[in-house]
This record gives sequence, structure tokens and C-alpha cells, in this order.
Amino acid sequence: MPLPPAPTKRAALVNTEAFDAPAKTRPTRRSSEQEELTQRETLHPSLDGFDRSGGGELHEELMEPEILQRTMPSSTKKTSIQTRTTSKPKKTKSTGPIKLFVLDTNVLMHDPMCLYRFEEHDIFLPMIVLEELDSNKKGMTEVARNARQTSRSLDALVAHHHEADITTGIQLNGTGHREVGGRLFFQTQPLHFTLPSSLPQGKADNQILGVVEALRAQYANRPVVLVSKDINMRVKARALGLLAEDYQNDKTLEDGDLLYSGALALPHDFWIKHAKSVESWQSGSQTFYRLSGPIVPELHINQFVYFESPGEPSLYARVTEIRGKTVVLKTLKDFTHLKNAVWGVTTRNREQNFAMNLLTDPEIDFVTLTGTAGTGKTLMALAAGLTQVLDDRRYTEIIMTRATVSVGEDIGFLPGTEEEKMGPWMGALDDNLEVLAKTETSAGEWGRAATNELIRSRIKIKSLNFMRGRTFLNKYLIIDEAQNLTPKQMKTLITRAGPGTKIVCMGNLAQIDTPYLTEGSSGLTFAVDRFKGWPHGGHITLARGERSRLADFASDVL
Repeated sequence: MPLPPAPTKRAALVNTEAFDAPAKTRPTRRSSEQEELTQRETLHPSLDGFDRSGGGELHEELMEPEILQRTMPSSTKKTSIQTRTTSKPKKTKSTGPIKLFVLDTNVLMHDPMCLYRFEEHDIFLPMIVLEELDSNKKGMTEVARNARQTSRSLDALVAHHHEADITTGIQLNGTGHREVGGRLFFQTQPLHFTLPSSLPQGKADNQILGVVEALRAQYANRPVVLVSKDINMRVKARALGLLAEDYQNDKTLEDGDLLYSGALALPHDFWIKHAKSVESWQSGSQTFYRLSGPIVPELHINQFVYFESPGEPSLYARVTEIRGKTVVLKTLKDFTHLKNAVWGVTTRNREQNFAMNLLTDPEIDFVTLTGTAGTGKTLMALAAGLTQVLDDRRYTEIIMTRATVSVGEDIGFLPGTEEEKMGPWMGALDDNLEVLAKTETSAGEWGRAATNELIRSRIKIKSLNFMRGRTFLNKYLIIDEAQNLTPKQMKTLITRAGPGTKIVCMGNLAQIDTPYLTEGSSGLTFAVDRFKGWPHGGHITLARGERSRLADFASDVL
């Protein structure tokens, strides 16, 4: 089959009518058009059809029109060209100057993958950073493991560097991270710098500051930025006139107020705008509503919506289906009524009712609860767990664990077995079991004692230290004080779930006791954000405390 003439436009915008045109053979046509394409490539190096993440040589070859037509069957030419034309890049790169980031040791030991988080920018590692990595690699702590992982990553990058001269920089995408476009530079020669005499020259932090000062003078045409998790280090750098930033990639959210709350208030004119387009039907004791409108893009699966207006009936529902521009809402079970009490516990406000609907739904495998002290997180989780373990026989037992981070000074080693060592950390469990035991009043003292013994036999207390490698089958797992967990620890716990297991994560993001963790980088925030919209997961933020008026007032003013 004769070849059609090469188009005058670039391949991503080729006219499909050119395929039906008769072939014309011109010896000089190919060379002249190739020169034109070469000039166009030089003037416009960033083509829309050029995928940098998949390797440059293959796509540059395919961008040539005649080779593009030879490599595709005639029946698929039109479809493939249209696909390449309408495809959008996943991520737009910044158009500013390429920066040179100098990494502090604590960044590498905080996130071993930080080398691949700076996109097209370059990274510089002072020699003192490598020395500190070497001195912190021993031990079984997470910091030591991260230091060893960073050393292995650096070794792999150096091994893939085929050039003899390392001073030109090492490509960071050499080990398969195609999204990275920068280079890694090591300090290969002494750098001359001048710092104030009041700063001790032998301290590692001051040596890193000196390297940043020398690089700023050496590369005056590009920004040189220090990246450190140490606040004092950043303050000293800014006092010396140097650019310094915190490592932001570990933060799930910049502001804790942006965290997904799990509930959405419908506007007051909701029924006026949607009355004609709403479909409703009954199934059992629940009512379903199908509606469409501008509110649909704002909703997520298992998100709660409520409508409260004076003089009008209230609506409390949960999103069960989102299909195109329509959404299906399902009304909730009212756990505020005594007839629907869970282990004798009734909910006292709107958010508690939302949470109890998630805790008692067998289709929900993962529940996250956040809220201030006294909002009823532990009590509701235990009540729902006891009902589903002892009454419904849905799960075999309750497993409760928490991060053992003390508020004050540590009291030292604790004697006894694993459960005895975890006993002092489980005061919240004992307090809530005491409340739940009082709900049974008809059995007498002997009956309550037997019930307490049965409850204790179905609740197991486990430590986080021994969770790796385990698999929980048909268990009801409660993770208390989850705000003190790192995202890596949270992933370790959630991946322990086997068939039929439900996990409940609870915590108060305003009470983080773990060093180096904030509201934005907490494992609880990480889990809430990642599981948002999953059909088998749900989240609710409890708004009002129900412990006592004293606790509520203290939460607000202290």
C-alpha cells in the first residue's frame, strides 16, 4: 500500500483526511520536512504528545509522521491519533527556575523516599550528612531503619550512574522513578564559606549552613534552599539570610480544618430546588432518595447529609451510590431512641447517631472517628463491638490496642505478660466497661459479675510492637489514640485485617503526644484522607462532648 504524504502539522494534531490522500513520492520532501520538524522541536521542546515518564527515545521516534503510520494498523490510525491528541498530562511541571535543595540529615531519616519527592529540582547532599547517616544506622528503631534504607537508596543510585565523573550529578530517575527529573549532587570537594564566629564550626548543623552559604555564592543564578525538619536550624538559616523550608511531603493536609468531616449540611432551600427531580422509594424500614443537581460532585460514598430547618421535617441520610450526575441517599437508623439502644447505650446527638450507623453496619469494614475528649468515641465503639460479638455473633472477639505514648515522664519497664504490661495504658477500656456493665440492671449482682467475666473473656489487649506479620480473622479491632501513630504504623495495622474483620480507628487530633507528628502528618489524618469515598469505609467527626459540662468547658477554654 503506498504511503500518504507526510502532514505539515505535528503528529499530535495530524489531520485524519490525510490518510485517504494518494501517495506522492518526492525525494526532497522528506528531508525538508524533517528539517522543519527538527527546528520546531528546538523551538518548542515541551510537546504535549511527549511522555517524559515513559522514556524519551521511543516517543521521539513515534512523533515522526511516517514512522507513526508504519507502526500502526490502518484500522486503528484514527483512534490512536485522537487518543494522543486528547490525552492530558497527569501533572504540570512548574515553569520557574530549577532549584537546588540541600537536605538536612533529619529529612532523610524521616522519609527515606524523600530523594524522589522534589520533581524536576536538584538535590545536594553535604558530606557531613553522609557521616550522620552512618552514625545513626545502628539499632532497631524506626530512625535507624530509615537511615539504612536511605543508604541503600543512595548506593542504588550510584550503581546506576554509568558516567565516570560523579561531579556532574546522578540522575534520580535511574532506579525506576520516572516522575523525577532532577539530579543528585554529592559534596566532592571542600567548600569555602564564612559564618559568624559565634557559631561553633565543629557542629554538624553549622557545617550544613556553611555549605548552603557556599552554594548560594557559587550558584548565584538559581535558588539554593535548605530543607530541614529542625525548627531551630531553619531559624538560624533565615537569620543568616539563607532560604530554608520545612519538608512538606509528609503532610497529608496543610491545614487541619480541611480534613474531611464525613457529614454535610444541606442548604435551607434544598427541597425547593430538588423537589421536582427527587425520586423516593421504600425498602424495609429505610427510605431511599435519588436526586441530581449541583450538590452531587461535592458528595462521597458513605458521607452523611442532614437537613434541619425550623418548621420542616428533618432528614438524616447516608450516600450509598453515586452514578454519573445522580446520587442515592438512604435514611438512617435512629439510635437516639431507647428501642434501638446498643448494649444499653443510646446516642445523644446527631454525629453520634452517624457514628453508630457506621459501627453497626456489616458492610463497613473500616471506620475512623475523630473528636475532642468526651465525645463518646471509645464508649460507642465498645458498645457496638460487644453487641456484634456477643449478641449477633458477627465477630469472634474484640481486639483493642493503642500507641503507648505517655503524656508525661515514662514510668519505666512494666512487669508481667503482654496484657499486664498494656493494662496501665488501657484505663479508658476499664472506665467504659464499667459504664457498660451498669446498663444491665435486671440480672442482679451475680448476673452482672457473670456478664463482666464474659465480656473480659471476649476482649483481648494487644501491643503494637507485635502486630507485624499477624492476620486477624473475623475480629473487631479497635485502635485507640490513633492520632499518635505515623502513617507507616497505620498502614501496618490496617493491613493486618483478614476476611470478616472490622477496624475502628479513634483519636483526637488536638492531643498528639508523639514527637515530630502534627495534625497534618498524623497517621489518623492519613487514613481519613486516603479512605475518603471508599464504599466499605466511613468517617465522622464528633462535634459535641457528652462527658460532662466541666469537660466540655475545659476543651473549649484551655
